[in-house]
Amino acid sequence: MTPSNPTFSNFELKASDFGSDFIWGVSTAAYQIEGAHNSADKGESIWDRFTRNKKNIYQGQNGHITCDFYNRYKEDILLMRSMNIRHFRFSLSWSRLIPEGQGQLSIDGIDFYNRVIDICLECGITPWITLYHWDLPQALEEKGGWTNRNILNWFEAYTRQCGQLFGDRVKHWIVLNEPMVFTGAGYFLGVHAPGKKGLRNFLPAVHHATLCQALGGKVLRDTVEKALIGTTFSCSQITPYSQKEKDVKASRKADALLNRLFIEPSLGMGYPVKDLKVLRRMEKHQKPEDQKNMIFDFDFIGIQNYTREVVKHSFTVPYLRSKIVNATKRNVPTTLMDWEVYPKSIHAMISQFNSYEGIKKLIITENGAAFEDNVLNGEVHDPERLSYLQEYIKEVHRAKEEGLGIAGYFVWTFIDNFEWAEGFYPRFGLVHNNFKTQKRLIKTSGKWYSSFLKNH
Repeated sequence: MTPSNPTFSNFELKASDFGSDFIWGVSTAAYQIEGAHNSADKGESIWDRFTRNKKNIYQGQNGHITCDFYNRYKEDILLMRSMNIRHFRFSLSWSRLIPEGQGQLSIDGIDFYNRVIDICLECGITPWITLYHWDLPQALEEKGGWTNRNILNWFEAYTRQCGQLFGDRVKHWIVLNEPMVFTGAGYFLGVHAPGKKGLRNFLPAVHHATLCQALGGKVLRDTVEKALIGTTFSCSQITPYSQKEKDVKASRKADALLNRLFIEPSLGMGYPVKDLKVLRRMEKHQKPEDQKNMIFDFDFIGIQNYTREVVKHSFTVPYLRSKIVNATKRNVPTTLMDWEVYPKSIHAMISQFNSYEGIKKLIITENGAAFEDNVLNGEVHDPERLSYLQEYIKEVHRAKEEGLGIAGYFVWTFIDNFEWAEGFYPRFGLVHNNFKTQKRLIKTSGKWYSSFLKNH
């Protein structure tokens, strides 16, 4: 399977260098790969609705078909097995399982996920389920979605049903995927579904998501025997643009917003109000018991790192008074997403999260890169992605050698998919997908990852 590529032999680390119990896998998300957006009795999700407006998405694209994983799951899971991938993180579509978000379950949806889980287990692949990866049922959004405190009741019932349906076979669970992103992009900036804007939407969405991440953990603990329960956070190393006091202060605010907002309440530290004073306005959404209800003792925390951000003071940015300096303006190596290639960032985030008392275990639940991929003579050579993965994995190993707690690494992503507002343009996959023919091709990076994992 390993192609004749000199980069392979230049990489000295082996998977076994991380220890026999270190977890290696790939991550995906339901809306990004499944397609079958209206099959059987599946309900509409906020991303089904958001993509109706073609102005919201690159070239007016949508996830109606995307990778057609709904119909091709067996082929894809067999491909994973052939690539020596033994841990598969995927999410459940809430509206596929419960079309209206609450009430009647879908037999078709339950059957689909049962088939996915069962074929994983038959192939010796451990399924890791994410309960919520951004695709809220539209029926619940019409009642306020994450801004409505009733989301606690809806999410509790959904979590309990998922645990009861699949917990006999699935023991690895993730409650929320990157709550900072789905609240910030979806309820403050309006660039992701459901397209809401402003602090009046953002603050209640943040608070309810914080409560739900703890609530989901507690429900899973009650319903799934011997479950390993975690949740995931997007994180980026924050570097001040200069050592001027105003830039350093701006970077502290950005760090509080991007890296600390959700983890600290779960550990009993409350919101980082000292460094982000606008969070004081959260008080009107809080009830007296919320402080203790935000706390949950997770078995692991998933951190998802791609880059670092350089931040400077900006008087024109409301609330934060800080802004990110785009990577292209700094003349540094970048990915297709205009994210700086900065491998040390993943080490920095492992170190930062290790500094918290109360975190039992850290796992990199997403890391990867989008570059321009081309099919040539039936192959996809992607040296930039290969180099990116190798350099970031080196930094993970350095952290482990230094005694920092890190127990696993998942590549984002297994296969090129629908990348939210960016559509199909940025390709992150180890496997190339032709979205017209659905033909899969393992890229050079995927062949390397397979070779890397072969003797683990």
